[in-house]
Amino acid sequence: MTAFEIEQLNFTTDSIAEAGGRIPQFVNWPVVYLIEDGADIYVGETGNAERRMRQHLKSEKKQHLREVRVVLDDRFNASACLDLESFLIRLLDGDGRYKLLNLNEGVTNQAYYQRSEYNETFKEIFDELRDLGYFQRTIPQIENSDLFKLSPYKALNTEQGIAVLDIVDGLVEDLQSGTRTLSAVQGDPGTGKTIVGIYLMKLLRDLAEFDPKDDVDGDSMFSDLFIEGNRELFQGLRIGLVVPQKSLRKSITKVFRKAPALRGAQVLTPYEVADAEEDFDVIVVDEAHRLTQRGAQSHGTLTGRYGEITRRLFGEDDDYSINQLDWIRKRAQHTILLLDTAQSVRPIDIEPEVFERVITETRDQKRLYPLDTQMRVKGGKEYLEFAREVISDNPPTQMPDLGDYEFELFDDLGAMHYRIRERDAKYGLARLVAGYAWKWRSKNKSGEHDIELDGVALDWNVSDVDWIASKTSLEEVGSIHTVQGYDLNYAGVIVGGDLRIDPNTGKLVADRENYFDTKGKSNNSMRGQATSDEDLLRYITNVYRVLLTRGMRGTYLYITDTKLRARLRAMLRNTP
Repeated sequence: MTAFEIEQLNFTTDSIAEAGGRIPQFVNWPVVYLIEDGADIYVGETGNAERRMRQHLKSEKKQHLREVRVVLDDRFNASACLDLESFLIRLLDGDGRYKLLNLNEGVTNQAYYQRSEYNETFKEIFDELRDLGYFQRTIPQIENSDLFKLSPYKALNTEQGIAVLDIVDGLVEDLQSGTRTLSAVQGDPGTGKTIVGIYLMKLLRDLAEFDPKDDVDGDSMFSDLFIEGNRELFQGLRIGLVVPQKSLRKSITKVFRKAPALRGAQVLTPYEVADAEEDFDVIVVDEAHRLTQRGAQSHGTLTGRYGEITRRLFGEDDDYSINQLDWIRKRAQHTILLLDTAQSVRPIDIEPEVFERVITETRDQKRLYPLDTQMRVKGGKEYLEFAREVISDNPPTQMPDLGDYEFELFDDLGAMHYRIRERDAKYGLARLVAGYAWKWRSKNKSGEHDIELDGVALDWNVSDVDWIASKTSLEEVGSIHTVQGYDLNYAGVIVGGDLRIDPNTGKLVADRENYFDTKGKSNNSMRGQATSDEDLLRYITNVYRVLLTRGMRGTYLYITDTKLRARLRAMLRNTP
């Protein structure tokens, strides 16, 4: 028998007053509430619902709302209500049934006494609200969607929250002084860099548009930012989010269109920043390690456009040393980079040495924000370190304790694909991914398959945008260019003939003849740079390390090189 109740009220002065006289918990007890009109919704928590409702009734942005649902429970405390509020906000945003009106005031993901017991109650509350029509989908269905994974309403962990707060505090000072700045958020895969970038975009818009008549929760992380002076400071700012990869950029654009505060926010390519009619006040760059330098770009027309932009912005001198980061810093007063240099996968990507200088510059200016907490992979940092070492010349001697995280080496590709199908049926978002070690023959509609191993015939991803959610993706293989920046529940990683152990040296080598990403191994003739075997090995190992860190619940591995497979198999046998 449930201990909570969900009370229904009209969003009117009379109904609120009546509830205050009838329900003891309505005046002096922690509660969570939802106010909506069938299209828009606001979720909040308070220790005095009657007083808070009267405040909301005065808000111009909420006067069109019509109905209130108040979640009452004698066991609630302030921490539980903050947690439930965050839980419902994230799921409502991920579900897409309503348009959320909430500001990003700063809910953080913090532990408190008996949280696991409260979480069970939260699921029951969700089920009842779903029965009432507030949700269209189940929790697993919502959590597997891009709307949820890329939501601007994520609960930040402590280090993410500190990074966001420090960046915005710095912007307040810099906008007043006119100082030009560069900041960097640096972290391994799964530490939530993209979450920070999207959250920042929403917070900057909220600061410009919040209603001063609305009380902001004084205990929230960002409450001190919501003052009239900052509202005036942030109004009218030209801000944009740059995402170099096409697939991730399209996914984030879809998410922004669903959020009222972000619907007009600009999600841009580096070219669009460079060609914009006006300079920008703030540019946030996600996956900044995928910005490019001068050379043959992904499309021939972009190669010519690259030179035109560089000469227009910087003149004729030394235009081959100018890169897309230089463009952005030229066009933006304040640049915020989200980066992990170990995820650079092509020679055209800006050289790591450039970002080493960026790290030094931002550290010296106290504008470097490292993220260490692993948010994606349930195996934690132990798995992340293991994944790095597996694809190296200093492999681990035994498997670390990964808790419930699944890691398995397969000798048969068909068996791994069967396991992926099983996991997808149970959890969703289980996919095969691979290094670019096979020609993309199916693209020519020749009827030939791309990957044929162990009697299994597979093709590369048909879609290059939102492939993970496409209808055919479970029977296809995704490349680095369709999965970088995304989460899976389970990843089946195929290591192809592009990476093998040299029988003479016993060390990893890149096999140029078996690597078919032409942009991934080409020389940069414009800059007089050759892609050496050492460079190619770095790109290919980076590719596989990215692929090995996509799976939140588990990673399965199939290796074509017999020596590399045997080395890993020996390690697994040595596990206590």
